[in-house]
Amino acid sequence: MDSKDLPVNIRDDKISEETKKLISSLPSYTVSQGQKICQYQGCWYYYNTLQGVLNFQRGFQPQDTDIILASFPKSGPALTTWLKALTVALLERSKNHSSSDADHPLLYDNPHGIVPCLEIDVYRESSNPNLAKFSASPRLLSTHMPLQAMHENLKHSSCKIVYVCRNLKDTLISSWFFVSAIHKIEPNRSFLESIFKSFCNGTNYYGPVWEHILGYWRRSLEDPKHVLFMRYEEMKAEPRDQIKKLANFLGCPLTKQEEESGFVDEILDLCSLRNLSSLEVNQTGKINNVDHKFYFRKGEVGDSKNYLTPEMDNKIDMIIQEKLQGSGLMF
Repeated sequence: MDSKDLPVNIRDDKISEETKKLISSLPSYTVSQGQKICQYQGCWYYYNTLQGVLNFQRGFQPQDTDIILASFPKSGPALTTWLKALTVALLERSKNHSSSDADHPLLYDNPHGIVPCLEIDVYRESSNPNLAKFSASPRLLSTHMPLQAMHENLKHSSCKIVYVCRNLKDTLISSWFFVSAIHKIEPNRSFLESIFKSFCNGTNYYGPVWEHILGYWRRSLEDPKHVLFMRYEEMKAEPRDQIKKLANFLGCPLTKQEEESGFVDEILDLCSLRNLSSLEVNQTGKINNVDHKFYFRKGEVGDSKNYLTPEMDNKIDMIIQEKLQGSGLMF
């Protein structure tokens, strides 16, 4: 496969000499499909992603009104897509946009195009990007970075972070299908076993996943006004309650009239994976060389049981018990 055919976060054509020197001193690992990742500040990145992280750390100046949507990558493209869509829909109310408006952003752009990723989109090539498109307040941004990677930049800021996660077994299966899709290969068992091995030993993209989740979980307990921890399973089981929770956290609570008028149901319908995946804008086009359609799959809870062997299932259970012990977080 030609490097130009790979997603930009995997290609290494935008790496500075300074970053190449840093990479040569870091632990490295070759993941499936022969791509190399390196460990920086306890987290594993593709080289291009690391460049974006470094640029972010050097140049990002938060505004107190910023909203950052965070998640572990490939933990379910539908999961992050859904959170972005819901947040956009809630904030668009201030512009008097209803779900039926022809100019609603979600009808003419993919949620990932509306809410760009800091290290992959905004800061990929420069520590001083043109932020003119983010003149509106609040600025709505996203990231896959672990919390510790943003600590120095955000420690004096009152910006808000919404972190969404899902069951680790479903995260693994979603990653398997997503990586297979973007590499245009069959999601076969040997590939799943390879991803499973990296997943379990923590040497996967942005891994270890348990450290990623725990960082945001602990901060949400320490500072619930600025960090909201959400679970995909709860969003699926109690969508109306979770939307209210999200709206309250964002500072744009739903009014009694909105609740009684069916506005919540309108948002849920607009942002449903069924509706979003049916829109023409999400059936064509690409973001960072990844087809829009790859951001929508099943989005089902418990889908991992259809693919993991009992041995795989038990091993993940053991890892979860060991790594999350004493944290108060359970899956």
